[in-house]
Amino acid sequence: MFTRLEELTANFIDILSGINPLKGSLFVLLFLAVSFLPAIIAFFFNRKHFTKILVANVPAILSWVAWFALLVWAITGQVRKPKEGKVHTVDKDDDVQDASPGKGMVSTESQ
Repeated sequence: MFTRLEELTANFIDILSGINPLKGSLFVLLFLAVSFLPAIIAFFFNRKHFTKILVANVPAILSWVAWFALLVWAITGQVRKPKEGKVHTVDKDDDVQDASPGKGMVSTESQ
C-alpha cells in the first residue's frame, strides 16, 4: 500500500519540478481568482451578505454545485444600504462633503 503512495508522491514531485516558477505562480493566482469569484463579485456589487459569501466560499472550492450557488447568490443578492445620517455629496469643485439627508444636496446642472 505504501509503495503505491510513494510512487504517486514521486510522480507528483517530478511534475512539480518540471513547472516554471512563473507559470506555477500565475496558475495559483488564476486558480484563487476563479475560486473566489463569488466573493469578488459580492464585494464589487456591494452585497449585504459579502462576509457570509466569503466564508462559505472556502469550502465551496471543493464543490461545483456550492460554488455556482454562491455565484448566483453574489449576483442576485441584496445591496447593502448606506448608513443613516451620512450622505456624501459632490460640490461643483468635485470635493466630497458629508451632509445630513436633505441638506447640502447639489443638483447636477450643466454649467
